Amino acid sequence: MRTDVTHFRCEIRDGIAFVALDRPDRKNPLTFDSYAELRDWFRDLVYADDVNAVVFGSNGGNFSSGGDVHEIIGPLTKMTMKELLAFTRMTGDLVKAIVNCGKPVIAAIDGVCVGAGAIIAMASDLRIATPDTKCAFLFTRVGLAGCDMGACAILPRIIGQGRAAELLYTGRSMLADEGAAWGFYNSVVPADDLDAAAETLARRISDGPNFGHMMTKTMLVQEWSMSIEQAIEAEAQAQALCMQTADFERAFRAFVAKEKPMFEGN
Repeated sequence: MRTDVTHFRCEIRDGIAFVALDRPDRKNPLTFDSYAELRDWFRDLVYADDVNAVVFGSNGGNFSSGGDVHEIIGPLTKMTMKELLAFTRMTGDLVKAIVNCGKPVIAAIDGVCVGAGAIIAMASDLRIATPDTKCAFLFTRVGLAGCDMGACAILPRIIGQGRAAELLYTGRSMLADEGAAWGFYNSVVPADDLDAAAETLARRISDGPNFGHMMTKTMLVQEWSMSIEQAIEAEAQAQALCMQTADFERAFRAFVAKEKPMFEGN
């Protein structure tokens, strides 16, 4: 998987990709270029055998301040409807790319996490926050609708319809303790422990059956639109595929030998 990116930080170590926005002086806003490059990077991730998990981290004490006011918001006010639709589809494509990348994505969130930054956190599979994390879907505060980049579809599935509605209507910040109580955050850790906690979780996932993880992520997404009967059948087919992998046999042999299985992702 390529790490020669221009508009965000990217490093791959032992099967884990560490990415972060790279404008800490501005609290890591997104630009047209970073949106597009992140979208393309996550699309390519589907085919990357050298990456088993992703940590989307904070930088300089903040996760992301959302779309850059001067480089995105200002220009948007001068665009035609066709240009605006091309932009909103492109930002939505970033969420689709994260959701469909086939790898578990962990958001390690500190400080400011608002607008499109909150959406990236929402689109991740797992979220770890710090006590100072402030997450806001603040689109209504800039005169827009709360239905941005899949927020009205995904956020209610995580925290419930009423809580999501409140955040999307008011644009207020969700504090760390609220996010933890509502299930948005999997855990809240001290800021000094954030990177280590995210890497430990990513390492635990990366050491597991990665074909199985890919299938789990696929089913988590696809079953949103299935009936219970359809979901059960889809899972039966998915699990049968996993039972054909060498990892399944490795786990059996390790169990018999009373050893820890060493998964290889095939």
